[in-house]
Amino acid sequence: MKKEKLDTGIEKKNIIDRVWKFLASVKLGIILISLIAFTSIIGTIIEQNVQPEKTMKFFVKLFGPELAPKAYVVAQKLDFTDMYNSTWFLSILFIFSVNLIVCSLERLPAIYRAVNEPLKPLNIEAFNKYSIKKHFKLKGNMENAKKTIYPIIKRLGFKTEGERSIGIYQYYAQKGMKTRYAVYVIHLSIIVIFAGAVIGNLFGFNGYLNLPEGSKSSLAYTRDGKQHPLGFTIKCDDFNVDFYGNSDMPSNYTSWLTVIDNGVEVIKTKHIQVNKPLQYEGYTFYQSSYGPIPDNNEVLLVFKVTPKGGKPQFVSVGKNGNFNIESTKLTGKIVTFSPALAFDEEDKPYTYTKMLNNPAALVSFTEDGQPKYDRLILKRYSETWELPDGHKVELVDYFGYQYTGLQVRKDPGVWIVYLGCILMAIGLYASFFLNHKKIWVYLTDEKGYIDIKIAASANKHKQGYEIKIDTLLKKYIFKEKTTK
Repeated sequence: MKKEKLDTGIEKKNIIDRVWKFLASVKLGIILISLIAFTSIIGTIIEQNVQPEKTMKFFVKLFGPELAPKAYVVAQKLDFTDMYNSTWFLSILFIFSVNLIVCSLERLPAIYRAVNEPLKPLNIEAFNKYSIKKHFKLKGNMENAKKTIYPIIKRLGFKTEGERSIGIYQYYAQKGMKTRYAVYVIHLSIIVIFAGAVIGNLFGFNGYLNLPEGSKSSLAYTRDGKQHPLGFTIKCDDFNVDFYGNSDMPSNYTSWLTVIDNGVEVIKTKHIQVNKPLQYEGYTFYQSSYGPIPDNNEVLLVFKVTPKGGKPQFVSVGKNGNFNIESTKLTGKIVTFSPALAFDEEDKPYTYTKMLNNPAALVSFTEDGQPKYDRLILKRYSETWELPDGHKVELVDYFGYQYTGLQVRKDPGVWIVYLGCILMAIGLYASFFLNHKKIWVYLTDEKGYIDIKIAASANKHKQGYEIKIDTLLKKYIFKEKTTK
């Protein structure tokens, strides 16, 4: 019985040792870092948590219309469209965090001993073992030599201890012992960043909201269309797209938003653009897309009307409405509207897209009820705004025809991620620019001369440390000696 118990105990111990050794493996850490890097590239290429239609358009561009549906199904099954919330990605982060912790604990005792081991005087025989070593003689007595050497040690940043025996004196000191812990600060920062990211993914929200001009909503939507209450209402006051020159390539698109909380407009007409979001109650609203709502019958054409010699005024007209030019008998009636007007080879007008790429309105003008002339007024072409009578009618907007596509995010872990980034910056600075340095200076009285031996070490940047020692020796010893 005793033997069986012993065997079982040894077996259990061996299993624990094997698991510990596996988790403490540097190779495991490299593999996990590579996996995280590779999957993060995928997560960057495939936009996360967006509408399925947008993802499908991306796959059509990438794989073509035939392979796109199959690629989308595979991406869905592998959670590539919501990768950072997937079980497999969170599992990789968890295992990597455990690997960092175990590796740190495995190497901590040796680092602790190196940090806390007191520095001792060095035997004269051991001086030649160090890569940084200097040997020279000074004329004079021991006290003068000590006064000459001490400022050098002080300028190197050391607080020295000394040991004396007959005819011999030794300075020895060390600094930067705790910089050896810098790697642990970096490890901790990575774990903190992972924790913040996981908290943000598990308890935050990442969705969208398509908000037509003039409408409001207290709900956002997940990628699969589930409703998410915001706790307040957001309204789209207006939306506008600017283009490069006369091309159809958008240069910028802007939304004007109002936030209403408990019936009060807490944020009024805040304009947002790409990379200039709106933030409220932990939510961030990014300008991400836009599109048309062609079936909306409540749209309004907005004109800036300037009578000849008069002041301009803005008028809003329905699809088939009419407006008057002040101080005249002219009335304009909307005949038809095109969101994107173009002309074919036979100079016949047609609409080439439902997007508001080149808005144009055909307006029929009458005077005292009698037809006078028709004008085709284009928003992007100022030469079409001038009327024969010297009046000016500018098409400013087609309000209610477009929606603004907002990406809605709430990330409660973002401040934890920021904390992790600060810790990483501190750890990297300490790791790259600070080090653990030691120095020993051995002075021996030799009848009118003082024999001086210097030995030094550093756990990194040894060359820079030696250069600094040489610079101070030239400045305070050899230069003075030459002057005399």
